[in-house]
Amino acid sequence: MKIMVLGGAGKMGCISVQFLAGDDRVKKVIIADSNLENAQIVDDTINSPKIEIQNLDLKDTQAFLYALEEVDVCLNATVYYTNLDVMDACQKTGTHYTDMGGLFHTTMKQLKLHEIFQEANASAVLGMGSAPGIPNIQSRYAADRLDTIESIKIYDGIKPPSPDDVRFTYAVPTILDELTLSPMVFEDGEFKAKEPLSGFEDYWFAQPLGLLPMHLSLHSEVATIPITFQDKGVKECFF
Repeated sequence: MKIMVLGGAGKMGCISVQFLAGDDRVKKVIIADSNLENAQIVDDTINSPKIEIQNLDLKDTQAFLYALEEVDVCLNATVYYTNLDVMDACQKTGTHYTDMGGLFHTTMKQLKLHEIFQEANASAVLGMGSAPGIPNIQSRYAADRLDTIESIKIYDGIKPPSPDDVRFTYAVPTILDELTLSPMVFEDGEFKAKEPLSGFEDYWFAQPLGLLPMHLSLHSEVATIPITFQDKGVKECFF
């Protein structure tokens, strides 16, 4: 299997490259990125003969389509703004697609492409990052063991960085959108918008996190989980 990691030189993409390079089922991992300097650092660090670097700019549509025709799967690890354009290219070449999330509204648009991908004989698995991704799998694990579900509440805690640490752990535009756009919740069986940075509550995490203040955030899980388990009676879901 040949897999292209679009944005493979980025914060999340490089971890995906490392994971895929260690999978026996994968023959080749292509770091498709316009930042060749970072791509080379990723390649040198992982040091796997499976890895190949490809200079790729999404604005060059024809070059992108040609590159997709050479792989089985495209893992989109770029900012979520590109999801729809990348999916459009993948359905044209019949390339299987996955990404790390669409921040609710983009995910909703992506879900409407189901039949188009069916016709292209290609799969599209949305939101397979850390979150969304892990919470979805955890929800499935729990749902399969419950007769009914009233609410699904997702809490995502991180150890607060020091005040002088200005590094970002993933796409800056996504982080800013999570903080400034209205978070969507599933409440009383309907999708509703809330005020940004609202819904504060303290939540106890396992150590080393401990007690952390949490707030509502716009996220993809809320777009899919309540619908997936609606037959269980879900009335509430938030991130």
